[in-house]
Amino acid sequence: MYFEDVAIGQTYVSHAIPVTQDEIIAFAIQYDPQMQHIDPEGARHSIFGELVASGWHTAAMTMRLQTDTFMGRFPGGALGAQLDGLAWPRPVRPGDSLHVRLDVLSARPSRSRPDRGVLQVRTTTLNQRDEPVQEMTASILVPRRPA
Repeated sequence: MYFEDVAIGQTYVSHAIPVTQDEIIAFAIQYDPQMQHIDPEGARHSIFGELVASGWHTAAMTMRLQTDTFMGRFPGGALGAQLDGLAWPRPVRPGDSLHVRLDVLSARPSRSRPDRGVLQVRTTTLNQRDEPVQEMTASILVPRRPA
């Protein structure tokens, strides 16, 4: 897939991946060791009242789903150039199942790299009830079709 194969308004939807308590704890121990992410008992006293995934864990799972569904389809991959917004409207809990919806908002040839195009995309990560758990808008650099 190349820049020229993508149209404004296109939507890509990923497969779903399950979220386990063990994965939540393992990620958080290494990267975000806060009580609500690493200790099921202690998390009961948090604002969430239970163990929840780190937002950065949600972002990492989102990246995997985006790559499987969209970004990994470009030869050589796609390069994240700018993140315009990132929000976590609700927590991810053990037992949730996540998938992403990626909407192409704009497309333009790169001014500085004529062999690339710039896509602005909105990625919404949804749980099994289609409730958004993460929302972000980003600009990505993708290869153009060789002449």
